[in-house]
Amino acid sequence: MILYGVPGWGSAISELMLTLADIPYQFINVDGFDKPGPQRDLLEKRNPLCQVPTLELSNGEIMSETGAIALMVLDRCPDLAPPIGCVERQQFQRLLVWLVANVYPTFTYADYPERWAPDAPEQLQQNCMAWRKTLYLWLDNHLKASPFAFGEQLTLIDCYLCVMRTWGPGPVWFAENTPKIAAIADSVCQLPKLHKVLKGNDILC
Repeated sequence: MILYGVPGWGSAISELMLTLADIPYQFINVDGFDKPGPQRDLLEKRNPLCQVPTLELSNGEIMSETGAIALMVLDRCPDLAPPIGCVERQQFQRLLVWLVANVYPTFTYADYPERWAPDAPEQLQQNCMAWRKTLYLWLDNHLKASPFAFGEQLTLIDCYLCVMRTWGPGPVWFAENTPKIAAIADSVCQLPKLHKVLKGNDILC
């Protein structure tokens, strides 16, 4: 498999997932894909939407969206989600979709506000950040964090939280306002299996 991404971006979540599941992949850095140039041309040939992560499967098929990649990983490594039939399974499914449906759009619009609100880009950024904080506060109340989102079992949700903690509003805000998210991210960072990926994405020094 070939994973097209940028260190520290959403592709880092997919890297953690693939690594946990022992699925081998080659990472190709397409930093600069969001502007005209060779990196964008390279990515656009595989994903016309020019989004990361873009995963080229061994059969040549293309998969995008971290939620879809998570489901593919679970097909190969079902232990990275709560067992079918337990209460936590439904909550896992809910939060997986919730993250990509609610939190992700705040980055889609705030990262490039001039595209969506050319007359008031700063106001759009501020509104998105305020809403994002509200979402994270809600999420923190629905996690166990002992030591992971669903207790002792490590799941793919934890991959999201570890990476997203490094994005705005930043680690200090998470530590002060969402202690469970911060604790889960810390727990993931302590897993030796993930250290190479975490360092490659500037999440660990």
